Amino acid sequence: MARPIRETPILFGEDARRFEERMKQKRIVPKEELERIKASYNLVMQWMENGKKVCKPAR
Repeated sequence: MARPIRETPILFGEDARRFEERMKQKRIVPKEELERIKASYNLVMQWMENGKKVCKPAR
């Protein structure tokens, strides 16, 4: 039987401030990583359209 999902903790004080600042920072992702993510996304979308596995993603 699955375990119940616990509630997400709420951040207060300094922890909340640090979290909010970190979320505001823009994360720089290398071009190669974006291309890999897009290729994986397109592969999954093909699977969804075809209803079956097309091929393995390239790494």
